[in-house]
Amino acid sequence: MFGIAIVKQNTQGLIETLGKYSRTVEAGLHLYIPLVQHVRHVSLAMQPILLQKYSVITSDNADVQASVSLNYHVTDAVKYSYENTNSEESMIQLVRGHLRDIIGRLELNQALGSTSNINAQLAAAIGDLTGLYEINVDRVNIDELTPSPEIQKAMDKQLTADRERVATIARAEGEARNIKLTTDAKNAALVETAQAQATATRTKADAEAYRIEKIRQALSSVDDKYFRDQSLLAFSKLAEGNNNLVVMDKDDITELGKVPVAKELWDAGKNK
Repeated sequence: MFGIAIVKQNTQGLIETLGKYSRTVEAGLHLYIPLVQHVRHVSLAMQPILLQKYSVITSDNADVQASVSLNYHVTDAVKYSYENTNSEESMIQLVRGHLRDIIGRLELNQALGSTSNINAQLAAAIGDLTGLYEINVDRVNIDELTPSPEIQKAMDKQLTADRERVATIARAEGEARNIKLTTDAKNAALVETAQAQATATRTKADAEAYRIEKIRQALSSVDDKYFRDQSLLAFSKLAEGNNNLVVMDKDDITELGKVPVAKELWDAGKNK
């Protein structure tokens, strides 16, 4: 009486006779003797494993929960099944041990900010496990590194404080720039005003100098009679007052006496 065993694609069947391995069969239909023989199926396809979260301590004594996933495939079904009682569990323990060693050399901030680097180090540390468990790890990835709730609260407070500090610095820098721009604008306005005043003063001075020069040129072209007339006019204004005393040189008085107006002014002064 024979039994029928169907071995699936990408799977090997290990025939055990009275509990002892006897031969390996590939995918397909196979006959075996029930009660005497047993067919153990070993998949050679890639298989995923999600490691449960476990605690890892960083170099600065921070407690971090690590979540790791990996993919592996069996390279030798016979050795995988009979040379290790649980090759999969042994692989998991090895991965966890290497991850603790890698993260244990890092501080919390380094570990949280360099998961890709940790993945690379972990993959290199695991390498090819063919010689140990006849397993090849195709991919390993740290899905999550979560600090403890207490550390997370402290980090949140620190992050909030950092953000407030950055915002305060940004506001201060903005105010400083605003003050600088305002001061520069005021200084520029003062400079422009001073320049305008200087230009106006220089223009006024030039105009006054021009006027004086024109007067000087005009005076240089007149004769003594003009100045004598101007003297008489000045004396006539002085004579209009009651308390005005005019002191003149004798020769000037003689000359003024020749002018009727001057004589009248002189006589009027004597009669008072």
